Amino acid sequence: MHPCSLSYRVPHALISCHVSSPHVALRTTLPPPPPPPSSAPPPVSIAPTVGSSSPSTPSLSCALDCPHFHSCSGCVHEFDLHRPPVVRDAEEFFRGFGVSDFTFDSCRLWGWRCRAKLAVRGTSGNPLVGLYEEGTHNVVDIPECKAHHPNINAAVELLKKGIRQLDIEPHDEDQGTGELRYVQMAVTTHNTSLPLSERYQHGRVQVALVWNSRNESSPGSEKLFALAHFLWRNGGSKGNVPLIHSVWANFQTSTNNIIFGHRWRHLLGERDFWEHVGGIDVSLVPSGFGQANTRAFDTLLRKLQKYVPHGASVTDLYAGAGVIGLSLAATRKCRSIRCVEINMESKFSFEKTLERLPKSVDGSISWHHADATTEPSSWMVGSDVIVVDPPRKGLGASVVTALESISSKEKHARSSHASGPSNAKEERRPWVLRAREPAVHFGSNPSQEDNQSLPQTLIYISCGWESFKEDCKSLVARSDWRLHKVHGFNFFPGTDSIEVLAVFKRGRQSSSQTGKKKPGKKKSKKQP
Repeated sequence: MHPCSLSYRVPHALISCHVSSPHVALRTTLPPPPPPPSSAPPPVSIAPTVGSSSPSTPSLSCALDCPHFHSCSGCVHEFDLHRPPVVRDAEEFFRGFGVSDFTFDSCRLWGWRCRAKLAVRGTSGNPLVGLYEEGTHNVVDIPECKAHHPNINAAVELLKKGIRQLDIEPHDEDQGTGELRYVQMAVTTHNTSLPLSERYQHGRVQVALVWNSRNESSPGSEKLFALAHFLWRNGGSKGNVPLIHSVWANFQTSTNNIIFGHRWRHLLGERDFWEHVGGIDVSLVPSGFGQANTRAFDTLLRKLQKYVPHGASVTDLYAGAGVIGLSLAATRKCRSIRCVEINMESKFSFEKTLERLPKSVDGSISWHHADATTEPSSWMVGSDVIVVDPPRKGLGASVVTALESISSKEKHARSSHASGPSNAKEERRPWVLRAREPAVHFGSNPSQEDNQSLPQTLIYISCGWESFKEDCKSLVARSDWRLHKVHGFNFFPGTDSIEVLAVFKRGRQSSSQTGKKKPGKKKSKKQP
C-alpha cells in the first residue's frame, strides 16, 4: 500500500455509480453520505443504461463542479467522474486476455478523500493550505475541495484561524524559514457510539502538524503547543462540534521534498486511530500508509475475500500493516497468514490490529520484516494463495520471475519428494533465515504438510495501470498463469487512474474459453 505525492490529481458526494462491462449499471446504493456543501451538485437519480462504451448518463450529473479545478493540480477531469477514460483502455486490454466480464465500481464521487497531505505557505495573516500548482512549488489554497471529506475542509479552516490568531509563520522554502511546513489530515469514520448511517458524516480528523524544528525542545516550540491547544479547545471532544480526533507533531528540518521527518510526538486527543474496513478494525498511525478512499478500499476488500477459499494458506507480499491478510484471517478462517513488509514502522499497526481480531480466529498469523523482492520463491512455498499489492511501479523483476517459473518449481518439488527426504536441500543462507523468522506471530504453527505446496491462485492489487499491464503480459506469457477475473475501482474520482483487482489461476486457458490465441510477450507491442 502506497502513499500518494503531495501534488495528487484528484477531486462531496451523493452519487455512487457502478459501471460494468458489457452492461453498465448506475446505482445509488451506498449508506447515506454527508450532506454536500452549498456548491456541490444536487442529488440526481441515475437510470440503468446498457452498453459500456457509451453510457447515457449526462456528463453534468457526475460533474466535479469545483471552484479550484483550473488552478489546483488535484483533478484532471471535470465531467463523467463515474467513468474515467482509462476504463475503456482496461476493457479492451482484458478482452484480449479472454476476460469479457470486467466490472468497474465508481463508489463515492465527492467527499471521498479521508486522508490528505497539504502544504502550508503564505503568511500568518493570509495562510495558504493546499496543493502545489502544476509544475511549480506555488501552493494553491483549496478551501472548498470537492474531493476532501467535508470535515477535512472544516479542520483546515480551523487551522487557518489558529495560524492567524497565534501569528504562526508558514514555511518559506526559499529561505528555509517559517514554523509550519505541512499538515496531514486523516478522518476516522469508525465511531461506534453513532448509528452506522451517521459515522461517515461525523468523521473526526487526526491532525499532524509538520513543524520546522528538530524536536519539541527547539526554540519556537511554544507556538506549536499553542496551536495544538487551539485546535483541541475549539474542535476537540469538549468543543461545540467534535471535529478533531487528535493532534500530533512531526519534526522536519530537511531541505528536500520529503514531507515527514523521523521524529513524531502525540500531543492531544486519542492516541489510537481506528478504521473499520474489510470486516475488521484497523489501527493506523500517522507515520504509516493509509488508503485515502476508505469506502472504495472496503469495497475492494469485500470483493477480494470471495476469491480466497475458506481455510486457505495465504502469503501477503508488500503487506504494509497487514490489513489484507488480517481481513482474510477473520473472514475466510485461513489456516495460515504470512504478511511480508519491508517498512518496519508498519509493525506497530499490525500488532494493534491483531489485538482486535475476533476471538474465533485461530489460524497461524505472522508478520515478517523482509523485502518481498529478495528470495521471493521462499515465500511461495506453503501457500495456496499469493496476494501482491505492490507500489505504483509494479512487481519487482525477481517476483515476476519467481511467479513465472512456479510450475517448474512444483515439478522439482514433486521429484525431490519422490526421491526421498535425503535429497532436500537445507536452507543455510542467514538473510533468508532471518526473514522467515516472524517479527510478530499469533496462533499455532501451520502443519508440516503444507510446507511443499505451491500457490494455485494469485491475487494482484494494482494502483499503477501501466506497470500492471506489463506484469500481466509477463505472467501469462509462459502459460503458468491465466487471467481469471478482473475488477476495477475508482479510488480517485477526477483523475484518469484505476485500481485493479486481478485474479490469476494456475494453468493455461483453453482456446474454447478465449475464442482465440492467448497473447504473449512477443506480441505485447500489438496488445491493446
